[in-house]
Amino acid sequence: MTSPDLDSLLPRLHALRSALAHAVVGQHTVVEQLLIGLLAGGHCLLEGAPGLGKTLLVRSLGQALELQFRRVQFTPDLMPSDILGTELLEEDHGTGHRHFRFQQGPIFTNLLLADELNRTPPKTQAALLEAMQERTVSYAGTTYTLPAPFFVLATQNPIEQAGTYPLPEAQLDRFLLHVLVDYPSEEEERQILEQTTGGATESVPKVMDAEAVVALQAAVRQVHVSPDVLAWITRLVRASRPGDGAPVAINQWVKWGAGPRAGQSLVLAAKARALLQGRFAATREDVQALAAPVMRHRLLLSFAAEAEQKRADDVVAALLQAVPFPG
Repeated sequence: MTSPDLDSLLPRLHALRSALAHAVVGQHTVVEQLLIGLLAGGHCLLEGAPGLGKTLLVRSLGQALELQFRRVQFTPDLMPSDILGTELLEEDHGTGHRHFRFQQGPIFTNLLLADELNRTPPKTQAALLEAMQERTVSYAGTTYTLPAPFFVLATQNPIEQAGTYPLPEAQLDRFLLHVLVDYPSEEEERQILEQTTGGATESVPKVMDAEAVVALQAAVRQVHVSPDVLAWITRLVRASRPGDGAPVAINQWVKWGAGPRAGQSLVLAAKARALLQGRFAATREDVQALAAPVMRHRLLLSFAAEAEQKRADDVVAALLQAVPFPG
């Protein structure tokens, strides 16, 4: 991609942020990480208490992008065919010939909001695995290609456990980022009350189409990562696995470490953050800022960590301290 092309695309990223600000108050870190997932071409899992605007944020992103957007409310009785689609038996009234036609499900879209993903059983959660990794859907011996770009933005509530099903590790690993949505500040909460209880509501303007998104994703791949940063990311991911030579905190708190996909995700996310800030080289600050969102859902903590009330973010912080950037 040439420099003039980028010069015309980068201002549209700022316009996208401004468009989201029309509907979402605060949550700047969450918005940044969501846009990083968009630029890197990865899926995002948003986790937070009820009423923090997770669904509103994803729906606003769908409105700001000129992409096909669909929302699926995941429930305990949802079936895989409700997401992927199903075959319908049709009859040609002229000839009497009958044939099956595949009726595409809501997964055939650019932006899929999987709302409360952990409320559906594992067999329905597993219906997303192929689509999230391969961008295809296989049904009745035929493979269908999903439209590009394709994103799954899922939400889940960490508080309520009744009627929920924990996401399997294989599916968690397919999310580029695990984004934590926290409570707003006092001033932000006052603005939320003011905006949501009045008569007027601001619409989210459309600022970017599919072609621009695909072009920006290609630009992310061209962002430079120095050999030192690449080597550091490799050491960080490998040090997250318990065993000989691993940091003491990892051997004590981690039962199963991150795989190679974590390193790929961290490199791509760091590149996307650099481009989002108008830079064409990823730095160690990008890696430090995204280490927790990339790795927190890829670490299986031990019983000792649970007994000491250690979270995955505590483990990532200890990992960054134990494996510092060279020099």
